[in-house]
Amino acid sequence: MNPPARPRLHKALACVCVLALPTFLGGCFGPPEARMSASAGSFAAQAAGARVSPIFIASTRRETINVQAESSNDGGAHYSISMVSVPRDHKPGEIEEPSFGKPSPEKHFAVLGGHELDPEDFRLQVSTYLSGRIGSNRDILLYVHGFNTSQNEARFRLAQLVHDGGFGGVAVLFTWPSKSDLFSYVSDKESATASRDALQKLMRDLSQLEGVGRVHVLAHSMGSWLAMEALRENSIAGSRNLGNRLGDVMLASPDIDLAVFKTQLARMPGANVSIFVSANDRALNLSSKIAGARPRVGAMDPRNAKQRDELGQLGVKVYDLSGKSSGFIGHSLYGDVPAVVRTIGAQLGMAREDAGVTAVIDARSRVPAEVDVPPAQTPPLVPMN
Repeated sequence: MNPPARPRLHKALACVCVLALPTFLGGCFGPPEARMSASAGSFAAQAAGARVSPIFIASTRRETINVQAESSNDGGAHYSISMVSVPRDHKPGEIEEPSFGKPSPEKHFAVLGGHELDPEDFRLQVSTYLSGRIGSNRDILLYVHGFNTSQNEARFRLAQLVHDGGFGGVAVLFTWPSKSDLFSYVSDKESATASRDALQKLMRDLSQLEGVGRVHVLAHSMGSWLAMEALRENSIAGSRNLGNRLGDVMLASPDIDLAVFKTQLARMPGANVSIFVSANDRALNLSSKIAGARPRVGAMDPRNAKQRDELGQLGVKVYDLSGKSSGFIGHSLYGDVPAVVRTIGAQLGMAREDAGVTAVIDARSRVPAEVDVPPAQTPPLVPMN
């Protein structure tokens, strides 16, 4: 007797669902009530003019779709997909959320539904979602959040970056067990350390998917250290720059010791690495004190001759955001300042005609410069020689 065909049928149905419009993704899997809720939520969001985007998630947190818990598991990853809506009147650089009560897709970012995936289905669905695409739309943007960040915050931030930056490929979130607590810095660092192997495997799996173009990495704060460690481990394991599938590596406010960063870069010759730094980053200044006054890469000041020389020796692109402001802490400029988000989008090969104004420097330059980019006429923002 032949074995039952149910597993193959499940895989075939998964392919059909993923190739459908994103609106229907939330309704393809899960129990009937979840399918109905997700489908209804997607239709309501699109009727309200919201953009609905799938976010693929690899997580080393314990929480699942229905259970929220910020503590760490054993370091292994589990997988899911979430449908996130961006409101019609969204303002670039903002994440609109309700002051209280449930979000309304018409006015707020909202999670409309989602379902868990086993590892094989995760790879299959990402690969199928890439199928038939051309150019930069075959690329993956892998986002790794930083310290003091919940899973929901990370989902919304990635959806906002994809929307504001005009990214047309597949968005993947790697989320690790941050406690979302300003006083849990040491605990978060240990959780990030325990998640290195899972992120290393995710990077390797994504780079080996059929049809993938490039795997771009965007990481923030402590997540930058985690991402660089995973890339370093892959290189040591024989997959340098993810088998030449690695695209741009963009590190926003990287919470990395300068000496450690140099050793990480040494394992990544030829990689296209950019860092977004700000001398006014209060969170990284505090991190430096916790680390015994050791400088953090993201808080270095290109206007300081010594620090400028140190940055110049790294051989990476340096974007100086010290002149920008967004809140008292100044630690999330990469997502909060629209011009910076547009620069990230342009670097990924997106539409560039609406680039604005931002401070961009090459660490080899003698003097930092403010580059004015009129929106209608000029090329994308690039570091100056």
